[in-house]
Amino acid sequence: MSWVLLIVGAVALTVFIERLLTYHRARINTAEFLSGVRTVLKRGNTVEAISICDATPGPVPRLVKVAILNGDKGRDAVRAALEEAGQLEVPQLEARLNFLATVAQTAPVLGLLGTVLALINLFESVMYQGMAITPHDFAKGMYGGLCSTALGLAIAAFNYIAYNYLVGRVDILVQDMERTGTDALNMVTENKQSQ
Repeated sequence: MSWVLLIVGAVALTVFIERLLTYHRARINTAEFLSGVRTVLKRGNTVEAISICDATPGPVPRLVKVAILNGDKGRDAVRAALEEAGQLEVPQLEARLNFLATVAQTAPVLGLLGTVLALINLFESVMYQGMAITPHDFAKGMYGGLCSTALGLAIAAFNYIAYNYLVGRVDILVQDMERTGTDALNMVTENKQSQ
């Protein structure tokens, strides 16, 4: 079971790093970004504003792009388009987080299973060898079993911490999206009124 736990732990670590990099790339200075887009829109250059959104990674620029593309349809249509776009972005941000939560919950059970299997093998040896089993062999069996439990607990602790950290990062990104959605809605409707 230790090998299974090591493989599961390695996959979970890979998922954690991938999500961490994704969230890092998605984080931008929204105030600076919106200021640049607002300046371009005030000049009446919608194509350049859309290209700025396309060139900037993350969910926030995609929301701003949706607002710009729907800006001529009225405030309610822009709001509805932003809500729909936001609902599509959040699941992408939360992708693979359930895997980390699942590993955090199942790793101790897998470790305990490894311990039980080691104890079964140990008692099978005692059954066949009787008193001929050496204390070294007995301790070796117990050691292997306890290492499996310890490994399962360590992997579970890491994944629990990683999951909660990433959920916090997602919450920050979602708050940025909500604030930016409101700002983009106001920016687009004000820009249409001034034209």
